[in-house]
Amino acid sequence: MPVPHLLLDFGSVVGLSLFEDLGAIERAFALPAGTLDWTGPLERGDDPLWRAMQAGELTERDYWHRRAAELGERVGRPLDVVSMIRAAREHDPDGCVRPEARALIDAARAAGRRVGLLTNELVLFYGEALARRLRVLDAFDTVVDGTWTRILKPDPRAYRMACVALDAAPADVVFIDDQPRNVAGGLACGLQAIHLDVNRPRAAFEEAARRLGLDVPGLQGSPR
Repeated sequence: MPVPHLLLDFGSVVGLSLFEDLGAIERAFALPAGTLDWTGPLERGDDPLWRAMQAGELTERDYWHRRAAELGERVGRPLDVVSMIRAAREHDPDGCVRPEARALIDAARAAGRRVGLLTNELVLFYGEALARRLRVLDAFDTVVDGTWTRILKPDPRAYRMACVALDAAPADVVFIDDQPRNVAGGLACGLQAIHLDVNRPRAAFEEAARRLGLDVPGLQGSPR
């Protein structure tokens, strides 16, 4: 029986979502804590623009371009997504990496599993310079970034490219993503796709560890 391999999205999965890290943006632009009310999928508030994105009225890229423009208006200078993220994370690019993601990646690699990244816009949002400083990327055997391929999840071609890069059949790939449409796309292509809820992110990593058959310290769902 083939052993499963691991495929991860970056934003909100490997790295904290910007919604969970709004404080870093506020500090970077000298804004009082609580100034930004972007809550996205977080349960603590309502975000009409995020709901519009989930309804297909705009893309995720459009959402963040608008938020960066709003921030620029607030601080009095033009901003794009790259400059916003760079200001918030350039002092410690890997500081946003979820400990659960790091633990799962390390356990998978130690067990001889291949680990891939399938992202729609890592370099588009981080910029090439900051992305090169992300040490966590060294832990991935393969990286498929829609910035360069111009093929975005949930397009079936994106999942096929990721599986080819991993040299694995779709059924032998455990995939985690935070966007329901991307999870549905993965399932439709035959991957073992798992939804990460940013309100309860640990649950997705526990389920992935269980499906991978890995004992991951700190993840209760891993087999004992």
